Amino acid sequence: MGKDKKYKKSVYRSLAVISQFGINMLVPIFLCSFAGLFLDRKLGTAFWFVLLFFVGAIAGFRNIFILARDIYEGDDKHEDKA
Repeated sequence: MGKDKKYKKSVYRSLAVISQFGINMLVPIFLCSFAGLFLDRKLGTAFWFVLLFFVGAIAGFRNIFILARDIYEGDDKHEDKA
């Protein structure tokens, strides 16, 4: 029974990490895209959407990099304690 609980905990933790990766990538892209779309409609231009989309993508990749680094370093810290 102990292994079964540990396995379920590990699966839930993995699903949570995957969800965090998706959220950390999509939220900046959507927010920046909507801001660019708003600016394009307000100012009558056609480049803010594209520019802010890429800014959002870069911000999303940065968020994922930081999250992955923290997860990786957290695993190293747990191994050092054991």
